[in-house]
Amino acid sequence: MEALCLDGREPNRDGNATGNWAGGPSLPAASRQRGSAVVEFTFLGLLLMVPVVYFIITIGQIQGGSFAVVGAADQAAKVFVAQRDEPSGRAAAEQAAILAVADHGHPAENARVDVSCDPGDCMAAGSAVTVTVHLSVPLPFVPFSDAFRLNASQLNASATQMVGKFR
Repeated sequence: MEALCLDGREPNRDGNATGNWAGGPSLPAASRQRGSAVVEFTFLGLLLMVPVVYFIITIGQIQGGSFAVVGAADQAAKVFVAQRDEPSGRAAAEQAAILAVADHGHPAENARVDVSCDPGDCMAAGSAVTVTVHLSVPLPFVPFSDAFRLNASQLNASATQMVGKFR
């Protein structure tokens, strides 16, 4: 006579179900792990999510910086060619670039403006004025980042405007 075991235990020679499961000997109830999956999930989740979130924030800062330098270079070049003389043009271009970078949340001391002209006279009609804006984007949430100079990226953008014949 054979015993039908529906609960997963193995029958012995007599056909009666034993206390052993098909996978091996049974463990006492006190030695089984309970609740450790929640702890492991929480610990591993935090361990993996914190760097991912920091990476996303850093990439967002770099993307915002790239928008800032493109807009700053464009506005600085437009402002430069609208001025009457070269010194006031350089001052106005630098002020416009700093304002545009500050509008995107970056400090003015992280930006630098370079102006070049082709041909050499910047205010001659028909000359091309190129303004390049350089911006260093610091790592977010780093204490003493000014002392260590830890930057996430160095960004550059250039814009060129032609000086008009009629002003």
